[in-house]
Amino acid sequence: MWGCGALLGARTGSRLGREVLVAPGRGWYAAAPYSASAEPTGVRALVYEHHGDPAKVVELKKLELTAVGGSDIHVKMLAAPINPSDINMIQGNYGLLPKLPAVGGNEGVGQVVAVGSNVTGVKPGDWVIPANPGLGTWRTEAVFSEETLIGVPSDIPLQSAATLGVNPCTAYRMLTDFEQLRPGDCVIQNASNSGVGQAVIQIAAALGLRTINVVRDRPDIQKLTDRLKSLGAEHVLTEEQLRKHEMKHLFKDMPQPRLALNCVGGKSSTELLRHLAASSFLRMSNFEAFGCPSGRRTIVQPSSRSSFSPCAVSSAEASSRPLPAPRSHCRTTSAPWKPQCGPSCLQSRF
Repeated sequence: MWGCGALLGARTGSRLGREVLVAPGRGWYAAAPYSASAEPTGVRALVYEHHGDPAKVVELKKLELTAVGGSDIHVKMLAAPINPSDINMIQGNYGLLPKLPAVGGNEGVGQVVAVGSNVTGVKPGDWVIPANPGLGTWRTEAVFSEETLIGVPSDIPLQSAATLGVNPCTAYRMLTDFEQLRPGDCVIQNASNSGVGQAVIQIAAALGLRTINVVRDRPDIQKLTDRLKSLGAEHVLTEEQLRKHEMKHLFKDMPQPRLALNCVGGKSSTELLRHLAASSFLRMSNFEAFGCPSGRRTIVQPSSRSSFSPCAVSSAEASSRPLPAPRSHCRTTSAPWKPQCGPSCLQSRF
C-alpha cells in the first residue's frame, strides 16, 4: 500500500509518526550537507540529530537552501519512499551511517528547478533520482552536485520513478548475475509479493523467463494470486503447496528451475532447493535488499542430483554478501516498473 502525504500538515519540530511503513531497500552514500536557518525559507526536511527510534528522533525542520554552484542542481523533491535501510540508518544499526545531523531518505524522485553553469546532463523540468542511496531525500527541495543524480524520463508514473533505483535493479542483477538464463528457463522465488519479488516477476516476464512464485498462505490468497499473475507470474503457490508431493506434476509442463531466489530462510529456502534442477544456483539473496532479515538458518543437504555441498547460511551472513557491482550497471526494459505493493511514500507536500 502507498501512504502518500503521510506527514501532511506536520509542523516544524514535530516527530515522525507511527504511520511510517517499510519496504525493501539497500545501500548508502554520503548525505548532502545542510545548514539550519533561523528564518523560514520554505525548505523543510525530516532530520535526525542522533540515532534511535525513528518515531522519537526524527523531526520536521526548516533548512536553509544552499546557493547553486557551477556543478550543482537545484531539485524540488516530488516523492520519496521509506525503505528498511532508511529506518536502520536512523536507528544506527546499518553497516554504513551518514554524518549526523542527517536528512533521512535513500531514494526518491525530484524535478530540476535550476542548474549551474557547468551542468550539461539535465535541464530545468527534468526528473532526477539519486545516483546512490543515502542522499537525504526526505525534504522538499535541495541543492545537489550533478554527479549524485541520474536523469529519468518524466512520463513514467511518479511512484515508479521514486522506487526505480533499488528494487527493480536488485531484481535485474539477481536474474542476470548468477546464471546465464535463456528465454523459456524457469526461476523460483519465495516472498514473491515483496517489492523485489514483484520486480523479479515483471523483469522475468520481459526476458521471456518462466516463474514459480511462492507466498505465505492468507485469507485473500486468490486476490494476491490474480494480482501477481497480472504482473506476469506464471505460477503462484503457497509455502504449503510447495511442500506437497503433487508439486512434481508441475514440472511435466515446465522445466525445473535453474535459479532460486531466497529471502526467507529456514524451511522455505530448503524447499526451493529441493525443486532446483541439477547444477543450478540457489541465491542466498541480500536480505537487506529484500527487507526480510528473518535470522533463520538455511540448511542445505547434499543431494544425488545436485552439485551442492552441505552448508549453512544465516541471514546475517547473506546480507554481508552484497551484489558484486554498482547499481549503475542496471539496464531497463521498455515496460515501466510498476510498484504494486511497494513502500510507503512521502509525497513532497509536507
